[in-house]
Amino acid sequence: MEDFGESLLKKQYYHENCPGCKVDQAKALKKDVTFRNAFNIWIVVLCSSLPIASLFPYLYFMVKDFNIAKTEEDISSYAGYVGSAYMLGRASTSILWGMIADRYGRKPVVIIGIISVIIFNTLFGLCTSFWMAVTMRFVLGGLNGLLGPMKAYSSEIFREEYQALGQSTVAAAWGVGLVFGPALGGYLAQPVQKYPNIFPKDSFWDKFPYFLPCFIVSAMAFVVAISCIWLPETLHNHKVSTNKIEALENGTNEDEKNKTIQKDESLLKNWPLMSSIIVYCVFAIHDVAFAEIFSLWAESPRRLGGLNFGTNDVGNILAVSGVGIIMFQLGLYQSVQKICGPIVLARIAGVLSIPILQSFPFMTMLSGFTLYISIYSASILKNLLIEIISTGLFILQNKAVDQHQRGVANGLCITAMSACKVIGPAGGGAILTWSQKRMDASFLPGPHLVFFVLNVIEGLALLLTFKPFLIERKPPSEQLR
Repeated sequence: MEDFGESLLKKQYYHENCPGCKVDQAKALKKDVTFRNAFNIWIVVLCSSLPIASLFPYLYFMVKDFNIAKTEEDISSYAGYVGSAYMLGRASTSILWGMIADRYGRKPVVIIGIISVIIFNTLFGLCTSFWMAVTMRFVLGGLNGLLGPMKAYSSEIFREEYQALGQSTVAAAWGVGLVFGPALGGYLAQPVQKYPNIFPKDSFWDKFPYFLPCFIVSAMAFVVAISCIWLPETLHNHKVSTNKIEALENGTNEDEKNKTIQKDESLLKNWPLMSSIIVYCVFAIHDVAFAEIFSLWAESPRRLGGLNFGTNDVGNILAVSGVGIIMFQLGLYQSVQKICGPIVLARIAGVLSIPILQSFPFMTMLSGFTLYISIYSASILKNLLIEIISTGLFILQNKAVDQHQRGVANGLCITAMSACKVIGPAGGGAILTWSQKRMDASFLPGPHLVFFVLNVIEGLALLLTFKPFLIERKPPSEQLR
């Protein structure tokens, strides 16, 4: 009887040559929760996030080598412009990539994005001038439009009860990329100075001291591009009622869906979606500014309120933070999220972030073992809380729209987020420069100012997570009541 029901369901809904139907069939047969699907999401998102932040540990020294900054304090400002160029490029094209993903599939957009990493991230490592670096980062951001489609993909490849797993995999891979990327950059930049026995002086590696980390990231992207040949497509290639797709995804009757979905809703009028995007954007300004400021501040000399760390020191801290993110996101997040819910968990993370963030400038008073214990602990906790918030908001965004709108919806989200992240590095670098010029101020001297500004942004985002601003879309079963 069960086999007859399955065959009837197949005849009614599934098209033999449709990749989206094959995915839906696997979900209906409960064969969708596989290591392969999670691994596919992981490597693709990691490939996208590694180039974003891998330059932060050596960006200070790279800009210094460009000889464009007039004073040492101005280096942070120029570094912020290079960091913002990627986000400006991504903001200008994310909606377009979302539309392409909804029209032609998630897979083509993913492959194009990975190829852009291979080419333009490699060229960034060969930059010899400030404007060349800005151009390469802008083009890379404009062509790397895979994050939005992958967020939609992760919600489509798994059943409803495993949405937290899919979104936590995206957030974990994204977060790990944002901390392992700088770790990689810290270890591999300026190899002639760090590993003279392997990389001789006056060689290619001496002329281009920042090429090695870019090349390693691009080589990883090349392997991922090949593996994407076997990436399952989730978009349907035939005309099909949206109600049927959603009925398959959520296990509801099509007639019931017809009662709740009368017509396609404009995304801009979808307040559960727009409110979650706005909240995420405010958090995004804070997150990317912190990612850049942390490296620049840690590498700044003691006289400017920094820790005088080298790129290896920063790399070690961020690598350990990345391990913490992996362990929590893939091991504990789903269980904790089921208990608290994504919104409450994001609020808790936001509250805990504030005192941790404000503790960083006080660490300049420490030294030796005490300093390293403090900075490692604070960095692990801070980066972990950032990813908890991002994961919760990812879940809300994908729940707020139906499948046929997820590509554009996530493209809209990435566009808005990228536009805000243009502000983050540029604004953060400028404020850090300003703070380092007021070391003797009586109120919020030196780096205390820049971390206080970050906390103001964090506090604003935290307030926006409460009703009536942030609203979660009700599941179909509650909409029918």
